[in-house]
Amino acid sequence: MDVVAIVRENEVDLAEIKNRIIGSGVEPLDSILFNPRNWRIHPLSQQDALKGVLEEVGWVQEVIVNKRTGHLVDGHLRCQLAAREGAKTIPVKYVDLSEDEEALVLATLDPIAAMAATDKQKLDELFQDIQSDNENVQKMISEIAENNGLFDLPSLDELGDKYGETSERDFWPVVRVQVSPETMTKFKAVMDSLPGDDEAEKFDALVSGYELS
Repeated sequence: MDVVAIVRENEVDLAEIKNRIIGSGVEPLDSILFNPRNWRIHPLSQQDALKGVLEEVGWVQEVIVNKRTGHLVDGHLRCQLAAREGAKTIPVKYVDLSEDEEALVLATLDPIAAMAATDKQKLDELFQDIQSDNENVQKMISEIAENNGLFDLPSLDELGDKYGETSERDFWPVVRVQVSPETMTKFKAVMDSLPGDDEAEKFDALVSGYELS
């Protein structure tokens, strides 16, 4: 098998990819034809998420219209939300596709994007840089983080590797009392005179009735 030849052949194929984009513009919403073969259903959570980003940022991507058929290929939810919010126009990118090509793009555009894997560290760093007061945006980011495992709790083994092994003493209650400096000085003197290798053993001797000299 000539691997080099195959790679070169693929490079040629990629270099000859056809550009099916024929223009862009702004289209009246009432002239947009929803695609009768659109198979996507948009739940309320997705609608709220998109609405939040549109309110926060605005349009950053056109919807796609096949000039040959007049059908919408991508952006059905954006058109629905825009119309619901009272918008009259929407940014559009025009492509020229046959009906068969339109069907292929309609069936694969979103699923191909969904096939991407997640770099959790970069996603977490990206979220740290996002500051938004929009409730829908905050909810969306939280759901994305949860779905991608950013909220997963570390295992006991992972905690042990990071912080060291735990002992029974790590789970003992902590006694804290605020006292005057004079009382603290007396307490230290008493603790120094008690038997024991550490404060826990010395305090146990004190409350167990050890007789001070």
